[in-house]
Amino acid sequence: MLECAEGRSIMEVSRRLGASPDTVRTWRRRFIERGLDGLADEPWPGVPRKITDADVERVIDKTLEEKPKSATHWSTRSMAAATGMSQSAISRIWRAFALAPHRSQTFKLSTDPLFIDNVRDVVGLYLDPPEKALVLTSHLNW
Repeated sequence: MLECAEGRSIMEVSRRLGASPDTVRTWRRRFIERGLDGLADEPWPGVPRKITDADVERVIDKTLEEKPKSATHWSTRSMAAATGMSQSAISRIWRAFALAPHRSQTFKLSTDPLFIDNVRDVVGLYLDPPEKALVLTSHLNW
């Protein structure tokens, strides 16, 4: 929005940031209408999520700290059966945290004792950011 205030066009800002012109227009309009409050994330349309933070933590813990019975690694099917969640939910969680125990010959558990705490901190910023905070990131590399 600062670039727009400096006189750059929406197309110029769009190209520089790698965002669509509609995205730049939306954020610019929200900033003009509501100032910094307009930059807060708004609720997404649709049905509220059914997978809780505790569910996500349970799947991550199990993936990283346990080995399934009679198998060398977890599959989405075996993790779904063990947690009572759907395969697609397990798949979404693993994708979100770049976990792929089924893709390596020997899956290594994280040795970082603070891994779950760090994951919770980062995800917490997205799910419940401090008032007037803006969280920006390009990629998470864990």
